[in-house]
Amino acid sequence: MTQTVPRRALPGTDIQVPALALGSWHTYDRMDFEDAVALVNAAIEHGVNLFDVGVYGFPGMRPPAITDVLFSAIIRGAGVARNQYLLSEKVWTDAYDGGFRPQLEHALFRVGTDHADLAVLGDIHRDDITMHDIATAMHELVDAGLVKAWGVNNWSAANIAELRRIAADEGLVAPVFAQLKYSVARRSIPDGEPFGELFADGFVFEASDCLEGGYLAGRTELTREVGRDPGEVRATLLKTLPAYVALAESLDTTPARLAIAFTLTHPANVTTLFGATRLEQLDDNLAAFELVERLGAERIRSAVEPFWADRDVVDPAGP
Repeated sequence: MTQTVPRRALPGTDIQVPALALGSWHTYDRMDFEDAVALVNAAIEHGVNLFDVGVYGFPGMRPPAITDVLFSAIIRGAGVARNQYLLSEKVWTDAYDGGFRPQLEHALFRVGTDHADLAVLGDIHRDDITMHDIATAMHELVDAGLVKAWGVNNWSAANIAELRRIAADEGLVAPVFAQLKYSVARRSIPDGEPFGELFADGFVFEASDCLEGGYLAGRTELTREVGRDPGEVRATLLKTLPAYVALAESLDTTPARLAIAFTLTHPANVTTLFGATRLEQLDDNLAAFELVERLGAERIRSAVEPFWADRDVVDPAGP
């Protein structure tokens, strides 16, 4: 019987998301086309039908950013109808021009559809936009039918709380999740008290960067461009990596599977985003559910505690 991942309700919506999601900055542009189609088909077969894409570039950029355009061809090649998968798109404050609609419509054009299921608003990189501006602009995307629900990417707990307060006061669609870096080594923000208060209020998060660019899969060198590294966690992780790999072996599992399993133990984590480019990586990630069942959440969290690299280094309230 084919293993199908659990599905979880996204609070305040009628959307059920799979507990694993496929995508990252450079997922779809690191595979041969045929391999990518096979991977997407396998993911769909196992219920992993939430795909994270985004326009990670700007007009005139050389070489051009095309990972989202490649995804449009891959999903078409896989023969997956639009109603068979969930699409998570990115929008950016850098391109805010009184709203986010033009950039989202452009992103949807590149990916070949007329709507996204989720939109993730990127980091705040400017100080001339108010929280009210953002709440209103994101509500407009939902109201126009361009997106069903939205969240933010690596925002502080305070800013998220303010957004949710504004939305509640004015009858706007509030953000319901945050995409947060979360891994064996990088735990301070999702495991901290400020976000704990948000989670107690029904907010959830999507775990990202869970393999730290491949280090937590046991690799000692980066093979692709990766996101920011607050607290220089990866340098610390490299020093303890042999012990982490040994721990995984002692638990009769792989380093990557243990890393994915760890993220699944957080009760507020609605889905874990990963960037597999090979079928065996997908299979390893799927096996993380069995690992949680075999060992239990408490044992997994206790076992990886020594590898928490950003403890007392990163502010748990967020950036």
